[in-house]
Amino acid sequence: MDELIVQGEISDRIFTIRNIQVMIDRDLAELYQVSTKVLNQAVKRNIKRFPSDFMFQLSEKEKSELVTNCDRFNTLKHSTVTPYVFTEEGIYMLATVLKSDVATDVNIAIIRTFKKLREFSKHYNALAKKIMEVERKSDKQYKELTKALEDLIYEAKIVESKTIGFIKPEKE
Repeated sequence: MDELIVQGEISDRIFTIRNIQVMIDRDLAELYQVSTKVLNQAVKRNIKRFPSDFMFQLSEKEKSELVTNCDRFNTLKHSTVTPYVFTEEGIYMLATVLKSDVATDVNIAIIRTFKKLREFSKHYNALAKKIMEVERKSDKQYKELTKALEDLIYEAKIVESKTIGFIKPEKE
């Protein structure tokens, strides 16, 4: 149960920015039980380990969108600093620069959470495909049913238009 709570807490801190799943530096610092400043200093001392596909800094627009969508980032609203975000690979690399037992345990939990999210995504995509397939079949069946009903209505109108009984011949 404890692991589920940890994974839930971590997954709530994963955002999709620039179509990449990332975690914000202050969230990681909180999980690692260090200050954001200490985390970023460790990264800057080892900057070669963090290329742009492992870590990047948010733009002002991205920062304001983050503040708008998440109340817990209100302190960033008037800050001149834009936060750094770390991709999954960047988070793995953090384990090499933060060498505490807490950092190791948290990194393992984060890696497991990203893995679970990928697994969920695979199942979700498979389910979405199945739903689309059912919808396509349903659409086809609906169209066939609609056509059959229209044909029945048309045939009923033809039957109604036929006159039953004696018809008086017209005079010539």
